Amino acid sequence: MSAQYNFSSRKPLFAALAMVGAGASFALVNGALQASTMQLGVSSTSAAFWQYAIGLAVALPWVLRRGVSALKTQQIGWHLFRGFLAVIGIQLWVAGLARVEIWQAIALVMTSPFFVIIGAKLFFQERVGPVRWLATIAGFGGGMVILEPWTETFNWGALLPLGAAAFWAGTSLVTKKLTASENADSITVYLLLLLTPVNALLALGEGGLVPPGAALWLLVGAGILTVLANYLLTLAYQSADAAFVQPFDHLKLPLNIAVGFLAFGFAPTGTFWPGALVIVGASLLVMLDEKKRTSSEIAAHGKP
Repeated sequence: MSAQYNFSSRKPLFAALAMVGAGASFALVNGALQASTMQLGVSSTSAAFWQYAIGLAVALPWVLRRGVSALKTQQIGWHLFRGFLAVIGIQLWVAGLARVEIWQAIALVMTSPFFVIIGAKLFFQERVGPVRWLATIAGFGGGMVILEPWTETFNWGALLPLGAAAFWAGTSLVTKKLTASENADSITVYLLLLLTPVNALLALGEGGLVPPGAALWLLVGAGILTVLANYLLTLAYQSADAAFVQPFDHLKLPLNIAVGFLAFGFAPTGTFWPGALVIVGASLLVMLDEKKRTSSEIAAHGKP
């Protein structure tokens, strides 16, 4: 059988809907985080704590059911380093949402795959190739168009989502290294167990954990939606090939714009559109290059 989609055994429509659902859930999460921080004055550290503490609470029965077997590892150092990178990425992301409008933040965090490409070359000596280098340069160029650092209206807070993209790329690279020797259960459990206490300490250092009134319910909702979004994301990748579902991930851009506009009246500026199109186009170029490489490897090794 060739490396084409087996539509008889896979569920492409369900996968596409699950990916769109994940994007919509994440957009609502970002809206809730922005409302609680930018509008209601909750500290970004407290907002980050609640988002992932709720996630841990929902996942805790599964963690307990797995027992100590899920904690068996020979790579504790890499687990700790992955948790460190993830915490910084989360903190930078929520701090960014507290300072810049959601449309700008989501477009800038979409540069994360280009940081992954650079990291893979620097730390794993992976072959990048001219197509990916071109896509990386174009992607960061699109980010600069959105940032407009040469103008007087440049907001330094916009660098926070860009920093989040870099640290999340580092998390992805460490995850890739861990999957060579660790099972998925251990990787998931360690991240969940490491995130919440560190986020709690950061929140306590900035004044406390419990936000007032409506903000608390917004953050509880953000936590529940984070779990739902990740569940839908898993369903999407289980139901169809990654090359099929990945383009639907880019719908998170208009979905976040819609949430920002409907909830806060935030509308992108003129420079956003060309920059965002370049970032999305460069991401699709990387995806097509990966698909081509995978097809070539299958053909070279004679796999069905």
